[in-house]
Amino acid sequence: MATKTDSLDTIWRTPDALWDLIAPILGPDKPPGTVGRPSTPNRVLFDAIIFVLRSGCQWQVIPRETYAPGSTVHGRFRHWVQQGVFLHAWQTLLHYYDTQVGIAWKWQALDGVITKAPLGGEATGPSPVDRSKTGTKRSVLTDQRGAPLAVEITGANTHDKTVALATLDGLVVKRPEKVVYRLHHLCLDQGYNYDDVIEGVEERDYHLHVAKSEAERAKRPVKKKHPARRWVVERTHAWHNRFRRLLIRWEKKSTHYQALIHVASVLIIFRIVDRLT
Repeated sequence: MATKTDSLDTIWRTPDALWDLIAPILGPDKPPGTVGRPSTPNRVLFDAIIFVLRSGCQWQVIPRETYAPGSTVHGRFRHWVQQGVFLHAWQTLLHYYDTQVGIAWKWQALDGVITKAPLGGEATGPSPVDRSKTGTKRSVLTDQRGAPLAVEITGANTHDKTVALATLDGLVVKRPEKVVYRLHHLCLDQGYNYDDVIEGVEERDYHLHVAKSEAERAKRPVKKKHPARRWVVERTHAWHNRFRRLLIRWEKKSTHYQALIHVASVLIIFRIVDRLT
């Protein structure tokens, strides 16, 4: 009969195919020529970070018999954040996704989501949807299948329109040039229906689709030319929020919270590829 520890080890172990992509980014477990005791393997530490990300637990309660002491895991996490490892991993998975099935650039969607941030910290603010409690906003750009292409974080009281263009400019992989027969469509909701946003989106060579308000639809019903495609970014928000450390933000440093978003995005993209191949 499997013990609790065995069950956790099975659930939170990085798939071999994903580890083959991640391992070269992390480097050797211990630099050659370093004296002292053997270090904890990178794979165990990476698994432990995913455990924290998915369970939402505190670093100090990581099961050390399964992974490593919480201080060891958090220390390595901070080091990898400083080295830009998690951003590099996200870029690597997007390139892998592009080579395996192709990033679906034709239809993109952008939207923001507000989550709680009880401890406050960088890029947080009073939430307009939670009685002014401290919260943070994730602004996410996805491709047609929901793969996250860019993420910006701000305070919960930041209006969507003020971070829209920064999100578009925050692509972590190069966007292919637009040609006549390969338009890039961008779907937004009414929260982005402002002249400066529309102008900025058009300057970036997007064909814009903004959801009509209830009053506009009632006044002049228009036959749909394209199926609704903005829902994919809502689904990506739901995918991100399944990682409990993102659903409720406990990191005070914005770089640490961003790093966890990057890891979650890595797992989401890997699953998309696995489902399509």
